[in-house]
Amino acid sequence: MRANHHMEQTGAIGKLRLRIVSQLSNIYPQQDVGSIADRLLAVMGLEKSLNDAPAAEQYWDEQSIAVITYGNTFAEQGEKPLKSLFGFLHKYLRELIDIVHILPFFPSSSDDGFAVTDYTGVNEELGDWDDVERISAEYRTMSDLVINHCSSRNPWFEQFKQGQAPGRDYFIEADPGEDLSMVVRPRTSPLLSRVETVNGIKHVWCTFSHDQVDLDFRNPEVLVEFVRIIRLYLNRGIQIFRLDAVAFLWKQAGTDCLNLEQTHEIVRLLRTLIEHHTPAAVIITETNIPNRQNLTYFGNGNEAHLIYNFSLPPLLVYSLISGNCKYLKTWMMSMPPARFGTTYFNFIASHDGIGLRPVEGHLSDGETQGFIDTMQAFGGTVSWRALGGGQKKPYEVNIALYDALKGTIENGADDMAEKRFICAHAIMLALEGIPAFYIHSLLATRNDYQRMQQTGNPRAINRQRWNLGEIDSLLQQDSHHGRIFGELARLIRIRRTQKAFHPNATQFTMHFGNAIFAFWRQSIDRDQSIFCLNNVSSTVQEINLADINLIVDEDWYDLISASAYPDLYGSISLQPYQSIWLTDR
Repeated sequence: MRANHHMEQTGAIGKLRLRIVSQLSNIYPQQDVGSIADRLLAVMGLEKSLNDAPAAEQYWDEQSIAVITYGNTFAEQGEKPLKSLFGFLHKYLRELIDIVHILPFFPSSSDDGFAVTDYTGVNEELGDWDDVERISAEYRTMSDLVINHCSSRNPWFEQFKQGQAPGRDYFIEADPGEDLSMVVRPRTSPLLSRVETVNGIKHVWCTFSHDQVDLDFRNPEVLVEFVRIIRLYLNRGIQIFRLDAVAFLWKQAGTDCLNLEQTHEIVRLLRTLIEHHTPAAVIITETNIPNRQNLTYFGNGNEAHLIYNFSLPPLLVYSLISGNCKYLKTWMMSMPPARFGTTYFNFIASHDGIGLRPVEGHLSDGETQGFIDTMQAFGGTVSWRALGGGQKKPYEVNIALYDALKGTIENGADDMAEKRFICAHAIMLALEGIPAFYIHSLLATRNDYQRMQQTGNPRAINRQRWNLGEIDSLLQQDSHHGRIFGELARLIRIRRTQKAFHPNATQFTMHFGNAIFAFWRQSIDRDQSIFCLNNVSSTVQEINLADINLIVDEDWYDLISASAYPDLYGSISLQPYQSIWLTDR
């Protein structure tokens, strides 16, 4: 038996090696890909044994709910923030979520963790690896793999400046006279940074900021280094890898350097390695780009397991502040069902702003400007991205979601902010995919103008740091924080018991006019249907039940309000921003 098992393992490893060699050949056609493959297998510990990836349906189910948070969102006197975070999760979210995305918790020089100085350590101000592992023991923990760039203070870049191995070959140099006008970027700072080195002045590629220097994956040593980092994270209990800014990974002069084929092949290769090391581990790609480009990161079911639904935040917010869901419906009808083993990661707020690139091709320029003007009237700011020829274009709106939804385009701020806010999350909870709550949405945090001014970073408006005792007190009171958290927690509990809300359950868009955003979910076994009806306007809307075409011999009721609807030829009056989950069981 052991001999047969050994032969099976040897055969499986041989097949895996051939697969990796094939993938590497598409990335490094001029390199000795056989030796690179052997190194990658050794680094991942797969040269002698490996695991099979699980069946697709084992990755997630209707109970899968994520929360997104910084490691220092909560502070408690005499306690490291990661311990405080664990305490908050244990007290408030233990029965509500199963996935925790801790935004970069590594030593860093800027960008709230996204300029990493040491990929192997934990920022001492936050805690240590024991704190991360404590969280990972109770939740599926998502970690950023900041793969496109590192800090200018990273030892690799110091080695680059000193002409020392290995860092001297880790970064991209470019001639400032070279035509790089086609390069797509999310920032307006100069693409190249002028750096003094022992070998003279060099100009290095910086997609995001001059403190975030792009890594050169044309050098396979950089790939090997990151695979080594991945294995470390796996050994520390990380099960979900968020590939930060991965769309920009591969650079080639004369192209836009976005979504190049080598980038996709690297994603496929990393998935191959990760899933054979830890079958339950998955990849999510962070690609804040137009929707069609974003969808390509599913590949043929062999790239990302999850992709961010970047179009959802701006289109949903626009629907709720305009009272018109036409564009949201049009977008949703264009979205292909995710095949088993892949799904969407749905969010409507994050540590960044509300991205505007995904609305390109949906909202007109005038509607986009009206959206921006309203967000600015509600206290938000706008970040920009560079275009060719020295021009720029709005990239994202920086605002707390609660304030973004405190009124309408037509009438400004009103007294329906809480209803509008709950409606947004009821929609997110019901959609195909895994719902992800930014921690400040669960807490209904407002715009943090003081932090934005102190840091000079527009995104800090939505990155408040709470004293644990203060937020604990507010959640126990009749405050908007307590009321919203209580209602969101109730909706989460309902969602987690409905088979029709499985991330891969069937979804169809329904049409009841532009003031009602409606869709149908059906469980994979076809045993349960839920009709999700959402009034995105500030006026009462009527729906004839006969138009829904309900099965007459079933008992239909609303999961949210527990109201029964025995008269299937009657009507439903949807109050402003009311959501109904109409089901037959």
